[in-house]
Amino acid sequence: MCPVSETSYPSMDIQQILRLLPHRYPFLLVDRVVECVPGSHIRAYKNVSLNEPFFQGHFPGTPIMPGVLILEALAQTGGILAVSGLGALTDKLLFFTGLDGVRFRRQVVPGDRLDLTCDNMRMRLKLYKMDARAFVDGKPAAEAKITAAIADRTK
Repeated sequence: MCPVSETSYPSMDIQQILRLLPHRYPFLLVDRVVECVPGSHIRAYKNVSLNEPFFQGHFPGTPIMPGVLILEALAQTGGILAVSGLGALTDKLLFFTGLDGVRFRRQVVPGDRLDLTCDNMRMRLKLYKMDARAFVDGKPAAEAKITAAIADRTK
């Protein structure tokens, strides 16, 4: 990863995240950004708690965070990276358009802190591509290559 530069943000709290992403509870899956260097990389995390609504049915007695939600947390993290240099997108949305090389490496359970990273961001026209990884206790939990696009918000 690149060292922190003058254009990096040492961290973002939930209020700053809410200004960049349109997601809201219960679908906002990023709690804090630890570091964000626009156009380069981002490190963020989600605290996984037993009171998450998805744990009621996935799975009763053996709560496991659904893999699709781990991927969504990574996509939201990548979205923050993509728009961090642009500011709030009031008339635009960043849409998740593709995943490649998805691998799940371990289960994510209540009490875990899901560390989220996206880097190696490439932009061509309005299309963004980046490498995304999720970790728990420094061990890989999931990885994917994410593609997203900026499009007009429909009314």
